[in-house]
Amino acid sequence: QVQVVESGGGLVQPGGSLRLSCAASGSIFSIYGMGWYRQAPGKQRELVATITGNGNTNYAASVKGRFTISRDNTKNSVFLQMNSLKPEDTAVYYCNIQIGSIGYWGQGTQVTVSS
Repeated sequence: QVQVVESGGGLVQPGGSLRLSCAASGSIFSIYGMGWYRQAPGKQRELVATITGNGNTNYAASVKGRFTISRDNTKNSVFLQMNSLKPEDTAVYYCNIQIGSIGYWGQGTQVTVSS
């Protein structure tokens, strides 16, 4: 069994920064891709950023240049540094970790950008 837990969300003013963390634990034999997704109220879940096993990254156009995804393979963890936050970044952020052929989701962490 695999557990995925996110942390680091919260309330921040426009222009501020937050760092999200996500760690997987349990029966882990090989982690492939890792990524962050978000879902705003009334909208579908959307991709924010992904990172492959060899470090290749991909970003949604709306966050490119402001967000940075990284991973620590020794800790089965993935991070999302979010800078220059905007009100439209407000959403529940979910971590997805691909182990073998299965993608495991965390429970989500709320990010609210508001003055």
